[in-house]
Amino acid sequence: MAKTPTNTVPALKFLTAPKKHPAGPLCAIAGDDAFLRHESRMALVRTLNSEDQPDADALCWQSFDGRVAEIAEIMDALRERSLFGAERRIVVVEEADPFVKRYRDRLEQYLEKPMADAVLVLEVKTWPANTRLAKATARCGLTIRCQVPQQGRELTEFTKQLKDWLIHIARSEHEAELQRPAVDLLLEQLPTEVGVLCQEVAKLSLLTEKNGVIKAELVSKHVGNWRTRKTWDMIDAAAEGRAAEALDQLDRLLAAGEEPHALLPQMASTFRRFAAAARAFEQAEKQRRPISLRAALQQSGMPPFKLSAAEGQLKQIGRPRAKQLYRWLLAADLQLKGYNSTKERARRVLETLIVRLAKQTASA
Repeated sequence: MAKTPTNTVPALKFLTAPKKHPAGPLCAIAGDDAFLRHESRMALVRTLNSEDQPDADALCWQSFDGRVAEIAEIMDALRERSLFGAERRIVVVEEADPFVKRYRDRLEQYLEKPMADAVLVLEVKTWPANTRLAKATARCGLTIRCQVPQQGRELTEFTKQLKDWLIHIARSEHEAELQRPAVDLLLEQLPTEVGVLCQEVAKLSLLTEKNGVIKAELVSKHVGNWRTRKTWDMIDAAAEGRAAEALDQLDRLLAAGEEPHALLPQMASTFRRFAAAARAFEQAEKQRRPISLRAALQQSGMPPFKLSAAEGQLKQIGRPRAKQLYRWLLAADLQLKGYNSTKERARRVLETLIVRLAKQTASA
């Protein structure tokens, strides 16, 4: 009996050579890593557009929110044709888990006789391989796995692919040579978070000499270690309202020698984005063109791999507090530069900012 073809590829392999993996009528971008899903989606759209219009950006793709999208409008979008774009239509359904749950039968029927000149992209967190829809996609489409393994042989293989991909993007996107010892040290210094590692490679490429070589010495000098990781953990805890945990992490960072004056700019870089997102969301409401929180966060410059977590954090902070973040951050900055410039007084400024975002004070 012939083996059923399985067109499934890890995200990092797809991102390294997207043209080697044709999408077919349906592509499932599946996994819990938001950064890999975002990068895979954009790489897929760019590849399909370049196949249709090598010398121009095709105007033939459309995105929908899977939490509210209806199957009828998705099918209509697949049938539409752009006046100036290519013949092939690309329809992307983001956050598509509820969409797939509602319309699984209709999607299975569609794959029995799909449109030859259209590609449906489903961006989901879960995609069980034993379902009829997943099996049909494996036969005629493409599944891109955006999952980061936690242990065992799969993690070892993922780490190898990650190192190869980081070397690839250093060369292709930043015109830099990331040496093997440097990428090994990079993964020792930082957690296996693809988005964070990608940003570090971009930063290191700007710090290279004229020859554009990223050496282990450069990584050792400029890439943060335990303190960097704990700082971002503290910021996430504060944004999620877990004040006790954030204060405990702040205490450990200060005990390890970190300066409050160095921590505030890192906290402000995240909290300003929340303030900008709240402002964009409110302005869109006033102009009677409401947008989602995710779209507002994208406008604020929130990194793609942080969008899912940031959406929940902004909901926890709430609109009233988010609108005050600019004022709170300005006051904290002025206090650190004034009479609170001693370490103990500066510490209280940071503690006050954390407590203001705590869950217990949400109704105050």
